Amino acid sequence: MNTTLWTVPLLWGVFFSITGFGKILWYKPALWNQTLQEVPWLFAVPQDLSIFIGISEFLGGVGLILPAMTGVKPKLTPFAAIGLTLVMILAAVFHIVRGEYNFLPINVVLGGVAAFIAYERLFVRPIAPASISSFRVLKGLAVAGALVLVGFAPAWYRLTHIH
Repeated sequence: MNTTLWTVPLLWGVFFSITGFGKILWYKPALWNQTLQEVPWLFAVPQDLSIFIGISEFLGGVGLILPAMTGVKPKLTPFAAIGLTLVMILAAVFHIVRGEYNFLPINVVLGGVAAFIAYERLFVRPIAPASISSFRVLKGLAVAGALVLVGFAPAWYRLTHIH
């Protein structure tokens, strides 16, 4: 179970931080207009709200990873998971109201796993806080650098080089 509680938040954190970063890039009018053509439900959401959702997902994804891995303020990990659960609940309600039931399984799985992470890290297996050290700071920077290389750089390149 301990392996699961390290693997799943890492996967969810990478997923949410990458998808959130992609939504943040929608501030550019060209990217927004292109995305409007590709994502049918986006017409029902104002651009500013979409960007806010992206910021929430990005920060939630980073919050699932960095506090737990560094041991600095590890209580932020379950709170990030609670925030992501709320985002998925609101997304599910949005799609139900619009009659887009095919999105519900995705919302339920993403939100359900985030709720599982929150419960486990808040009540069952909380991470003990650690003092800030040079090693922990370097570890956090290495994780952030890995996120940039794995997810953000390709997403930024793909989204900013519109053909």
